[in-house]
Amino acid sequence: MSESTYSLFQQGKEHLQRGMPAQATVALEKAKKREPNKESIREALGIAYFRIRRWDAAEAEFRKLLDLSPVNDYAHYALGRCLEKQGRTHEANGHYKLASSLKPESEQYRARIKELD
Repeated sequence: MSESTYSLFQQGKEHLQRGMPAQATVALEKAKKREPNKESIREALGIAYFRIRRWDAAEAEFRKLLDLSPVNDYAHYALGRCLEKQGRTHEANGHYKLASSLKPESEQYRARIKELD
């Protein structure tokens, strides 16, 4: 990341830590335009969108993150959360199961898996 992109990323992360996700999206969107394939930017932006309940935008960020890193357990979990918020429980469950298989020690991932028969 160039220094200015890194500064934007850091600014976005600080806004997230301070509970200001809407403000975080501004800096993180600028950073994403400069480095669209940077996983850390995509993850932070997905989190920011999730926190402001923009489920579709968060979903898009986590899907892109999975395009960049298909074995990212957190991205599968976060995508599952976005899908569940949109009422797509069956699809979400698949991502919870993938997250749990990638990181079996995670109680948080296992706890999200639904019994859908």
